[in-house]
Amino acid sequence: MLIHGLGSRWQVWKPVLPELAVHFDVLAVDLPGFGESPADGGPADVPHFADRVTGLLDSLRIARPAVAGSSLGGAVALELGRRGTARSVTAFAPIGFYGAGGARWCQAVVTAARRGGAALGPLLPSLLRTRAGRVALCGLFYAHPAWLPAQDCLDDARALVTAPGFNDARRELGKWRHPGGDGPPVTIAWGTRDIVLPYRQSKRARRLLPAARHVRLNGCGHLPFGDDPAACVRLLLDGA
Repeated sequence: MLIHGLGSRWQVWKPVLPELAVHFDVLAVDLPGFGESPADGGPADVPHFADRVTGLLDSLRIARPAVAGSSLGGAVALELGRRGTARSVTAFAPIGFYGAGGARWCQAVVTAARRGGAALGPLLPSLLRTRAGRVALCGLFYAHPAWLPAQDCLDDARALVTAPGFNDARRELGKWRHPGGDGPPVTIAWGTRDIVLPYRQSKRARRLLPAARHVRLNGCGHLPFGDDPAACVRLLLDGA
């Protein structure tokens, strides 16, 4: 099971899906209020999203899958592991390992990206068709945005701008901290060029989860799936 981050959608996993699907049945979800999933009126925090994912798993009669998550989704995956719902967890740059300043920075960066996309509006298609436009507009999240398909960038930008669950989830984002403690096998991977949740936050993750496998993704940004899909696939297969 794959869980996206704040303002994102299941398609963020597209670079790794074909190879994963060779080896596993893969379920990539839209959290409530993002992608094609409507907001549900819940508190939009990590425990609530974990509850909703658990409800989906129960409805599909899926017991203890391997779960991976990105950013906010990484925290949801870790929460599912802590509860015993996941048999293993792979978290890419999960939230919850920052201090107050880091939380505010994360909130500010994603809010700026959303407002910038809204302000540019009708100019987005022409801008994102160019290499320079993708570098300028997607560089907050990817280390190598020029490599990304223009249409995917446009669809992702529009999803970020229009996500009805963004404001509630953004507000809750800074409140949650990982409590530490034991759980199933955990892998935490962090891009060295992450701007949203800088790599130095991985040090706190190592302190709180010393038994986890901690992986440094050299040259990758906050969303490493487009920067180094092969490395991400290896981590996901190993973790599963």
